[in-house]
Amino acid sequence: MRHLDTDRLVDAFRYAAELHAQQRRKGTRVPYISHLMAVAATVLEHGGGEAQAIAALLHDAIEDQPRDGRTREQIRDRFGDRVLALVEACSDSDTVPKPPWRERKERYLAHLREAAPEARLISLADKVHNARAILLDYRVIGEQVWERFTATKEETLWYYRAVAETFLDVQPGPLAEELNRVVAELEGLARRQGE
Repeated sequence: MRHLDTDRLVDAFRYAAELHAQQRRKGTRVPYISHLMAVAATVLEHGGGEAQAIAALLHDAIEDQPRDGRTREQIRDRFGDRVLALVEACSDSDTVPKPPWRERKERYLAHLREAAPEARLISLADKVHNARAILLDYRVIGEQVWERFTATKEETLWYYRAVAETFLDVQPGPLAEELNRVVAELEGLARRQGE
């Protein structure tokens, strides 16, 4: 069993909670920190270490915060270059305005093929949690779930299918298989709803 520095993890959780304090999961009242906790837990459950768990808690910090560079500096100062590199590897954009959605997603898919396995684990945990949340909400509220996203239903389904296939190729294993199962279930439900 790997040693985890509890103080560093608590500090990362506190920092993530501060950064995302006003955020909720798209279209819900669920505090955003719950997503970050789930991603970090998944990373640890699938063999990730302390730096990966910290980066999982902070994986959206650069994308979601003002683009003045301060967040990057704070992550580096508090958690080091390795954690910052992992967070950067999980970010699909850090510019304002963000590039067009499809361009960003295609670039991120290409990036996954070159990313370090330790960064891919964080991204995979993130996508699994997101896909599970979409599926659960789809079962509850139906087609309204797609209104939460910038992309259309078809674009969102395309992206999750592409992500699942990419991970099956570059980071095969139980977590990639789980993402594939969740996406397949989501696709099947979407087809049935469209009939």
